[in-house]
Amino acid sequence: MASRKLVSYTITGLKRWSCVARDLPPVSQVKALHVYDFDNTLFMSPLPNAKLWNGYTAGFLQTQENFINGGWWHDPNILGATGQGIEKEEPTGWAGWWNEHIVELVELSIKQKDTLTILLTGRGEDNFAELLKRIVASKNLAFDMICLKPQAGPNNQTFTSTINYKQAILRDLVFTYTDADEIRVYEDRVKHTKAFRDYFDSINKDLLNGSSPSPRKPIDAEVIQVADAVTTLDPIAETAEVQRMINAHNTAIHNGGHALAPLEIKRSVFFTGYLISSVDSARLLKLVNLPSSLPESEVKFLASNIIITPRPCPRSILDKVGGIGRKQTWQVTGLGSLESRIWAARVTPIPADAKYHTDNPFPLVVLAIVRNSRPQDANRIQNWQPVPAGKQIVFQTEVGEKVQLRIETEGEGEGEYGALFINKNLKRQRDGPPAFERDFYRTNGSQRGGPYHDENRRPNGANGGYRGGSQNNRGRGGNNNPNNRFDNRNARGGRGGASNRANNRGRGPARGGGYKSLDDVQNNSRYANQGSSYQPNYDDGPPSYAAGADSYNSSFPALGGGGGSGGGQGNGDGGLPYGK
Repeated sequence: MASRKLVSYTITGLKRWSCVARDLPPVSQVKALHVYDFDNTLFMSPLPNAKLWNGYTAGFLQTQENFINGGWWHDPNILGATGQGIEKEEPTGWAGWWNEHIVELVELSIKQKDTLTILLTGRGEDNFAELLKRIVASKNLAFDMICLKPQAGPNNQTFTSTINYKQAILRDLVFTYTDADEIRVYEDRVKHTKAFRDYFDSINKDLLNGSSPSPRKPIDAEVIQVADAVTTLDPIAETAEVQRMINAHNTAIHNGGHALAPLEIKRSVFFTGYLISSVDSARLLKLVNLPSSLPESEVKFLASNIIITPRPCPRSILDKVGGIGRKQTWQVTGLGSLESRIWAARVTPIPADAKYHTDNPFPLVVLAIVRNSRPQDANRIQNWQPVPAGKQIVFQTEVGEKVQLRIETEGEGEGEYGALFINKNLKRQRDGPPAFERDFYRTNGSQRGGPYHDENRRPNGANGGYRGGSQNNRGRGGNNNPNNRFDNRNARGGRGGASNRANNRGRGPARGGGYKSLDDVQNNSRYANQGSSYQPNYDDGPPSYAAGADSYNSSFPALGGGGGSGGGQGNGDGGLPYGK
């Protein structure tokens, strides 16, 4: 029988995986190996914002093959834009952007003299080594090894995937430190967790049956699934960074030698309306009188707008209503309901002769609906109860749009209005918007030219197309996941969970390649009249309220370009960095 060819593993060879020049302990000293993933395990790395981008684009941004520069996970500027940017975050140690429970486990691992502590990430070594070292150093985490994916391994091996690369390092760890009794791997990605468990099972099986090319005793391997917590960048910063990434992509294409097509950011407008502030929405919701037998959990509270058109607004209608950003005052004159499932307020403009437009027979605010009801059926209400003069709520609105951004191939010869709709030549099959949102904007039975097929969002369930899982936007105040549990066993770390804190930031125009920037919105005639306070709605659908609530999250910070009061041109600092 042919003898097995033994493979030797050395500390010198293992050190070649690490981007930190640190001496490793001798084999006899290490009894435990603790390996920590970086993105969404140790650090809350931002993901594409599901409210800002349509579902197709959120996935498109994360697909390496779509961009010459690799896209979201291969561009260090995206990670560098976390929080308020490197300059402000590094002195504070990126406070609020860590999974503090995992940080505590890392610190415990580092304190153990018989434990080797490794940071293992699939991010590329060339682009991310320096940035990751700065982030980790700001938190005073002294890993024995920091491993990023190289172009080629220490023995010139290449890797077809991140999982293959990580498995190669894990194998070197196990067979270099042969006196180690255990290895623990902390990982947020379910697919990777399973792959690592299967990999260690295979290693131990080979060790037990004598077929392993390097002898050692079987190792106690545990892969801990870490509950991820999704964070996002400030929407203005995110749009600017993506535009910069597209500019670089397009410049490389125009310089020649690449088969990919130039790209641009476009806007999908789902409806145009008189948008109601959170404060006034809360006041209007107090007018809803639900039947005592109807659970509030079965009701969607709205009071978010007076519809103008359930689609991008044509120029003629925009001119009639005064343009995006125009303010209009209204007064509630009547209340009505339909079959105890739809509640609405009939309104009239102040002054009474003010010019306005609505595709409804008359202006109204849909206040609340029973789930699965259609808001446009509020037009069927016949019995409107007059509101006494002393109880007629007066509120102010602002003309705005419900918008998401999308990335498409540059549209040659495409007009300003046409760019507001999805390119029908795209071959990828896409989903339409949720039925509730589609119905909400299809007011008065109108389906004319509407973008109801235009949202293309993916299911909002587990792993809904995102690296870490479902997308829940959270603020910097810190939202700890109540489902996280930690077991600090023998001070060697335990099962990880996730907490999440995030912060918004803004950044000035990002230019490159002669392409679009934050300032370009100023040259768009569609927004020529908007005021500096304009806040286009980038929410993911009609907001959900609790009756009588003081506020709700209806939109992101201003993404529209800022002009002065009078509709003059602004300096573009708050502009949307979209292409068309």
